[in-house]
Amino acid sequence: MLLAIDCGNTNTVFSIWDGSEFIATWRTSTEWQRTADQYYVWLSTLMRFQKVEVDIDAVIISSTVPRVVFNLRVFADRYYNCRPMVVGKSDCLLPADPRVDEGTQVGPDRLVNTAGAYDRHGGNLIVVDFGTATTFDVVAKDGAYVGGVIAPGVNLSLEALHSAAAALPHVDISKPQAVVGTNTVACMQSGVFWGYIGLVREICARIKAERGVPMRVISTGGLAPLFQQAEALFDAFEDDLTMHGLTVIHQYNKDNT
Repeated sequence: MLLAIDCGNTNTVFSIWDGSEFIATWRTSTEWQRTADQYYVWLSTLMRFQKVEVDIDAVIISSTVPRVVFNLRVFADRYYNCRPMVVGKSDCLLPADPRVDEGTQVGPDRLVNTAGAYDRHGGNLIVVDFGTATTFDVVAKDGAYVGGVIAPGVNLSLEALHSAAAALPHVDISKPQAVVGTNTVACMQSGVFWGYIGLVREICARIKAERGVPMRVISTGGLAPLFQQAEALFDAFEDDLTMHGLTVIHQYNKDNT
């Protein structure tokens, strides 16, 4: 069994892949101080609680937080007796190498999203990931990551408003009933919601114009369905795109090493 680990800036996701489907998925907050032993106690407890009895013999990790990788490596080695594959390291092969400026280090999450999206939808894609940052990944016809865009995440923008302006409260993002708000919360929700609708539409339009080829837009991340309510911004939504990409990269390495 494969244990796929996606460590983001806010949350870390652990999923068990049996070769055809994910049989269990758990999420925890990302904390670089967490030790290998703490990871194991947390994960093994959840596995016992949900009666997930499997033998894990492979681990693959994607992490946008470099400081957590060491303890995750120790966790895999100590408790599953395997050397984990880490996306972005030289010994982890990719189905298609990224084509970016020399010396540029592409975030592992973007490489994984690219692999997962290409496997499911083919090439000429724009992958919009609503995470801590809102990222746009451009996938070429052959499946290579060829660049993209990074914008502040939705919740990050709301938190910045709340932190920088003393009179503005903390609010949850939702689709407003009207564009013009008649109270502070409604005004903030409208600004963020319709602001991101415009951001996604405009950036995708400019990417398509710059590339000069028809492109499909694939969304992922927890807030993607919310923005899909407003207008048909996306051609498809993938709720497990990153985890799927990890299985694709793992299988590619098994087949080519």
